[in-house]
Amino acid sequence: MPRTIWSGAISFGLVTVPIHVVSATEDHSVHFHQYHLEDMGRVRVRKYCELEDREVTQDEIGKGYELSKDTMIPVLDEELRELPLPTAKAIEIEAFVPLASIDPMGIGEGYYLQPDGQVAAKPYKLLRQALERSSKVAVAKYAWSGRERLGMLRVREEAIVLHAMRWPDEIRDPSELAPHGIELSEDEITEAEQLIDRLTRDDLEGEEFQDHYTEALYEVIEAKQEGHAPPEAREAEEEPGKVLDLMAALQQSVAKAKASRGEGGEADVHELPRKKTAARKTAKKQPAEKASAKKTAAKETAAKETTKKTAAKKPTPRKPRHSA
Repeated sequence: MPRTIWSGAISFGLVTVPIHVVSATEDHSVHFHQYHLEDMGRVRVRKYCELEDREVTQDEIGKGYELSKDTMIPVLDEELRELPLPTAKAIEIEAFVPLASIDPMGIGEGYYLQPDGQVAAKPYKLLRQALERSSKVAVAKYAWSGRERLGMLRVREEAIVLHAMRWPDEIRDPSELAPHGIELSEDEITEAEQLIDRLTRDDLEGEEFQDHYTEALYEVIEAKQEGHAPPEAREAEEEPGKVLDLMAALQQSVAKAKASRGEGGEADVHELPRKKTAARKTAKKQPAEKASAKKTAAKETAAKETTKKTAAKKPTPRKPRHSA
């Protein structure tokens, strides 16, 4: 069982639920130490006191607020825990809102809230079921690590989860990043929607949702431990190139998504719309070509008829007259 990060209570209305906060996630990434490459000696970060010119232990280190270069106000952890705030020891629920009304950009790390003993079990279950039936989440305020924070409470299976949130003024306005002057055709949007449909799924289970980077790191470490050369990088199946035709790229992506799911039959690839200029040129050429073909056929027919008529009218050669 993970250790308790913070203890307090959930407070909504007159109901108080004593809880422990525990981590809801685990870190499976590979961690490295820093070493001196010449002799592989461990490189460490040491904490020194500038006035005494000596290394100090963690027990001797505290917080302080710098009023000026020469004036420092010490602030103890006990004083931070005793701040005159209702959120210092409680997660104060301020409102209940639909989850869709919260921008995911403001949602941060998640923590499980565990009821503190049998006394807290009933109000904890009451809040969990009320949240579940209402299909809403709770927005609350709480104070951790020297600052008041915004949080969101939601239901995950049989537990209540607390997500840290950013204050609205901490999220930057993205409007200046949006591209301007770009126009899309309806065909391009339709193909993009088809690609989304092909890639839509109900869960995140599968080979593509595994941490292959960490697995590759362990392969490198094991190879070096056994005295072997690190494994070579696998060649990419396809060389990424410049996308010259957005429509063609979308159609190929739809076909690839269908193939990856084992769907039979040909992909629904639509013919690219021709440019207007090309269409006009083609339209002009076709009547001209047809007229030219008709003229040529008419000439050939006329020539044949003339030949026949000439052959029919050809006079029989007369015998030469003899003079008397």
